[in-house]
Amino acid sequence: MIVRETDELIIRSALKRSRIVAILGPRQCGKTTLARQFVPASSQNYFDLEDPVALARLAEPNLALRHLKGLIVIDEVQRMPELFPLLRVLADRKPMSAKFLILGSASPELLRQSSETLAGRIEIVQLEGFRLSDLGASAQNRHWLRGGFPLAYSARTEAASFVWRRQFLQTFVERDLPQLGVDIPAEALRRFWTMLAHYHAQTWNGAELARALSVGEPAVRRYLDLFTGVFMLRQLQPWFENLGKRQVKAPKIYVRDSGLLHALLGIPDRRTLESHPKVGASWEGYAVEEVLKATQPDEAYFWATHQGAELDLLLFERGKRFGVECKRTDAPKMTSSMRIALKDLHLERLFVVYPGDRPYSLAPNVDVVPIQELAGKANFLQVKK
Repeated sequence: MIVRETDELIIRSALKRSRIVAILGPRQCGKTTLARQFVPASSQNYFDLEDPVALARLAEPNLALRHLKGLIVIDEVQRMPELFPLLRVLADRKPMSAKFLILGSASPELLRQSSETLAGRIEIVQLEGFRLSDLGASAQNRHWLRGGFPLAYSARTEAASFVWRRQFLQTFVERDLPQLGVDIPAEALRRFWTMLAHYHAQTWNGAELARALSVGEPAVRRYLDLFTGVFMLRQLQPWFENLGKRQVKAPKIYVRDSGLLHALLGIPDRRTLESHPKVGASWEGYAVEEVLKATQPDEAYFWATHQGAELDLLLFERGKRFGVECKRTDAPKMTSSMRIALKDLHLERLFVVYPGDRPYSLAPNVDVVPIQELAGKANFLQVKK
């Protein structure tokens, strides 16, 4: 089993701070496996709400939970939203005899209940698939092609991984989203998702997508927010300030898991990926996700002007500004866009992340960093949280 050391540490730290910790993420991303590192499935403190036996044990929730001590895990908690008021009461007991680790998909109902009912008592941890740091530098190409979902990454062959990801796409829109209360036809969502894959790493253009799908702009915006809310898409917001230049003010859109992106684009193997027109955009999105996972900045944006200057990531960390450019090239060079970003955004440092293995300096405060360093858990921001 692949050890998810970073995610385990994040959850342990959250449990020290908070009475209730929620692990939210899509199905099959490893939430249950991770939770069982804290409480085994055989324990009386473990409740899986997809298990009829667990549901029967919770027929009288107050009686079932109030006498338990230590850490209590409730998996697929969105299936019983009536538990949230009870969790608030149990978490407020003095002395505090139990803490709760709740798992669920990012349903609107779950997020609403947790924010309203458990305000001040809950800490939310977002879980995705494997990080590159979980797998090691040698896994970079496989991780990029297959993505981070455990069953997709660990499949015996590239073909088997591709089949699993295609089936995941189908079941996600046909079963998982309806279970979260989404009433949009599955075929419309699948068409939108596939079309958006072709806009991966581009700024949002709702009018163009609406025309292509023959729906209104409010509908495509609703689809975008839906897929963002269930961790399938990332809307990277633009940063803009008074520079005397026209700046881009629409978000940049990414399919968060590179393996799902490749399945949506019909890319089954490494050879096809290397020759595909979207290979550069794919690698940019992969690098953006891994940088964000590794650095966990206070805030993250992209920046672009209508004159052509741009920056893939503008990271804020303890009041300092850091820039990140993601370049799929053998030897990145200094560009005019980098010089403009350094000057206009007052960057502390600018890092150029690339798929090579040799770090080097391009200019004062501009360093080229191999993406492998993220696998080595190096904090290239040089600022500890």
